Amino acid sequence: MITSNKQLVTMKKKKQLRNPYRYQAVWMLLAFLVALPCAALQQETEDFKSYKGEVLDASSKKALVFANLAVEGTNISTVTNSEGEFLLKIPVSDTSKKLMVSFLGYKSVTLDISTLTPNKNRILLEVSVTQLSEVDLKAPKNAANLVRETLLRKGENYFDDPTLMTAFYRETIKKRRKNVSLSEAVVNIYKSPYNSGKRDAVELYKARKSTDYSKLDTLALKLQGGPFNTLYIDVMKYPEYIFSNTLFDNYDFTYVRSTRINDQLVFVIKFEQLPNIIDPLYMGELFIDAEKKTLVSAVYSLKITDKNLAAQLFVRKKPAKVKVWPTQVAYRVDYREKEGKWYYGYSNVLLEFKVNWKSKLFNSVYSMAAEMAVTDWEKNQSGAAPNKEERIKKTIILSDEAIGFSDPDFWGEYNIIEPEKSIESAIRKIQRQLRRSAQRNGTAIP
Repeated sequence: MITSNKQLVTMKKKKQLRNPYRYQAVWMLLAFLVALPCAALQQETEDFKSYKGEVLDASSKKALVFANLAVEGTNISTVTNSEGEFLLKIPVSDTSKKLMVSFLGYKSVTLDISTLTPNKNRILLEVSVTQLSEVDLKAPKNAANLVRETLLRKGENYFDDPTLMTAFYRETIKKRRKNVSLSEAVVNIYKSPYNSGKRDAVELYKARKSTDYSKLDTLALKLQGGPFNTLYIDVMKYPEYIFSNTLFDNYDFTYVRSTRINDQLVFVIKFEQLPNIIDPLYMGELFIDAEKKTLVSAVYSLKITDKNLAAQLFVRKKPAKVKVWPTQVAYRVDYREKEGKWYYGYSNVLLEFKVNWKSKLFNSVYSMAAEMAVTDWEKNQSGAAPNKEERIKKTIILSDEAIGFSDPDFWGEYNIIEPEKSIESAIRKIQRQLRRSAQRNGTAIP
């Protein structure tokens, strides 16, 4: 990167940061690399029933995105997609239980699973109204101190036992509005206690992909890091990527409003980097349980102060004749509660960027999205973890590990995030393209 004299003067006037954790966290998002294969686990199957439907605002009928659905008395759960739709698979032995549906700012609903139909279920949630008197009495006097206390109480409020989680992971690549690549996986997460400095391990169970490389500007555009891109968004487990001791004081924290989840009062804290910080940091909102000082959700994005600096965070390798820079980087993480303890439940990341070839008149616009939802979990009493050969590497490229989309029952009993209509359409189009290519080449589709 070439820096002008004017820029150098400006940089001297502003405080610059060098945070190794932040650079380590985000570089995995975008790459043009290769990854090594890894082993898969075997797991017993059980008869199950599937239920499809949507979760809507009771008044406006607006889709509620990322609403949580959990089977009471179990650890089975899923979330709605960006269109408010869900797919939930429940073992036959649990179909006599109840389903709890919750969404931030709305009253939770509990219903009998036996009342659900296989398709077209409509679950309506009503807005939860917070009394102004309650807000005035409990509003935090110092937002920064509230956030500090929340981070310090992770050992008290979050899982303090090793946990084995089953999760569904999906990543997509779009060129403008067209889906050109899709990879999905079921993974096992060996989650260490929140009060432990030990890192989580991930094991790949099964995966699939569908990619139309003819639309990728001849670039083997791939997402490096796979499930780790979403796992490291767990702010309470990995606060060093955003709110390390050296970074915390570079943010301004402000109380903006209150809301509710599961009938509990939640404070909404806005944060953004101070104006004298030149390095790209983060800005967004933290949703903190007012009583227990627990982070229940976080929605934030990278503040792109300099596109060249931002590009250095994400692009690991590229052709010499192409420039790549991000235009938007957004994150979200949601936590769930079980018997008074909270744990990582869902997260997503969106990266939008431009690709500029020197030989082309117009830029190409791409977006890369990744999301992961914990669908089941159990305590890992033995503390067992996969060996080196079984665990996936933080440099994994999932699209290099997966197979095709030919099996309609590929996921079997495993809960997944219901695909968006645009994704389903893209899969069909890509499959048709691959069939035509195979017919011309005389090869078979995996």
